[in-house]
Amino acid sequence: MERKERVIEETIKMEWLQFQEVSNEGGRAACQDDQETFVIMRKSQFLAWDEEVIVSYLDDLNEAREKGWNLITEKYARMMESTAPEQYARFADVLPKREEARIRIQEDIISKEMEWAEEFAAKYPKLGATGRKIRTSEDTEWETSQETYLRGEISTYSDKTLALYYAMICRFEREGKNYTEMILNNMIAQYGYKTLEQTEERLDEDRRK
Repeated sequence: MERKERVIEETIKMEWLQFQEVSNEGGRAACQDDQETFVIMRKSQFLAWDEEVIVSYLDDLNEAREKGWNLITEKYARMMESTAPEQYARFADVLPKREEARIRIQEDIISKEMEWAEEFAAKYPKLGATGRKIRTSEDTEWETSQETYLRGEISTYSDKTLALYYAMICRFEREGKNYTEMILNNMIAQYGYKTLEQTEERLDEDRRK
C-alpha cells in the first residue's frame, strides 16, 4: 500500500502541474487555485484503482510531458465536443485520433460507470446531488456531466492504460462492486466521515436547517 500511495502522490503532483498550464478562454478557473479539493478528488479516484493502472497512467503523464503535450488540457478539450462544439471544432484536428475499436471499449466503460453512478444516486440521493449531473444529455456550456468528463479523461489514456483500466472495471463488475461507491467512500473518509450513510444523514440534516 505504501508503494501505491507514493505512486498516487506522484501522479497527483504531475496532474496538478499540468492542470496549472491549462488555459481557459475566460481566464484562470477558480478550481486551478484550489489544490486541496483537487488532491482529495483525484486521490479518491486513484485509491480505487489497481496499482498497475496508476503506474501506467503516470507513465502516460510523464511521456506526454517529455513530448511537450498536456494530457489535462487534452481532457478538457475533448469535453468541449459536447459542452462547446463550435469551439471544439476549431482544434479537434490536433487531438490524437482514436480508432473505432478503441472507442467501442471506451463507450463500454462509460456505460458501466454511468450505471453505477445512477445506482449510487438512487441509493444516496443527497450525496449524489452534490456532484456533477450524470448524463451527457444534461451538459451545458457551464456544467459538464460525469459522462462527458469520463469520456474526456479516458480518451487521453494510452492504449496500454485503457486496456488495464478496462480489465479493472470488468473485474469490479464481476465482483459486484460499485466503482462510484468505492470512490465516494474514499472521498468522505478524507473529509472525516466514517460511512456513506452517516454522510447522507448529515447532508439531510443540513438541508433541513
